[in-house]
Amino acid sequence: MMAPAENLRRLFARQPADYVPLFDSPWGDTLRKWVTQGYPTVKNKRKVAENGQEVEKEFDDPVNPTEHFGFDMAGVGGWFDMMPLKGVSELVEETDEWRVTRNGAGAAFKYWKNKSGTPEHVDFRMTSREVWERDYRPHLLQVDRTRVGIEGARKALEEWRGKQRWTYYGHLFIWECMRQSLGDVCLYQSLLLDPGWIHDYARVYTDFYKGHYKLLFHEAGVPDGMWMYEDLGYNKGLFASPKVLAELIFPYFKEVVDFFHSYGLPVVLHTCGSTREALPMIVEAGFDGLNPMEVAAGNDTLEYAEKYGDKLLFVGGFDKRILESGDRRLIRREVTKFMKGMKARGARFVFASDHSISTNTDYADFLYAHRVYREHRLY
Repeated sequence: MMAPAENLRRLFARQPADYVPLFDSPWGDTLRKWVTQGYPTVKNKRKVAENGQEVEKEFDDPVNPTEHFGFDMAGVGGWFDMMPLKGVSELVEETDEWRVTRNGAGAAFKYWKNKSGTPEHVDFRMTSREVWERDYRPHLLQVDRTRVGIEGARKALEEWRGKQRWTYYGHLFIWECMRQSLGDVCLYQSLLLDPGWIHDYARVYTDFYKGHYKLLFHEAGVPDGMWMYEDLGYNKGLFASPKVLAELIFPYFKEVVDFFHSYGLPVVLHTCGSTREALPMIVEAGFDGLNPMEVAAGNDTLEYAEKYGDKLLFVGGFDKRILESGDRRLIRREVTKFMKGMKARGARFVFASDHSISTNTDYADFLYAHRVYREHRLY
């Protein structure tokens, strides 16, 4: 049987492959829960603060899920500091349950300490083009190697290449950068009231990303592919109309996809929420893969495979609520239906959930779903 990296390379290249690859993203909280259900651990030493001093302690951490479950894809870095003011994380307020910090774009977010979850938007300082041009734009015009974790990416790339996984770098891009800088209200208003600012922001950041990825590719190495994380929708539709996205956002998506293609890299777009209205633009921009196709947001991966199967490789699309049900008969029926349905449509796909694996899923049920998947994974 083909090694995972070769198998996925052939799928992206629209060539015959041996089997349907496997991937997923369990939450950190989920892995910690699974440890109590038999998930294996590994001992790691970390330095922690204790009585005003830094001491080294040993911890039992969950084993890397890519290793444990045999996932075919492995993230190997590619995240760099994209904030205008590099390295800034100002503590604004803190309790035993949460902390509010302000990032290098002037935005304050509230993070829970003891559980996973999306941070709450608190306030934003980048509220106009004038503020952007005066306080933030000048810091994004040069490539700065200290922003990039070159050595970590190099080591991770070497490790997972040695294990024959399909390796990828991943990062947010302009839409998520704007949400972490302007906030949702200012962003949505500016899309209509000051599109020139949006274009300038996107132009500066596109050049910023391309410059830092050139550095990363040159000094850490070129992976097998790229992931771009841009949540364009919610459960009822897109955050902006297709017309606005086509005019202000997708031209820059296409530019950066073309840039990655110049290195021979396929690009997977991770975009949460409803994807349906954006699919023609996603295909036109040249994306090679799509993730995660949330069923609860109205996405139908079988339908998408019929219409866009010759254009896209689908990563995900299996309803996570099936896994959360704990109903083994339902899990078997739906995994079988999904695997057979995608293969019957000639789809190129990676078996994975339609977002990530929450604490509502038990370890044994996740393993059971994989057992059923393996019964049907061969082409």
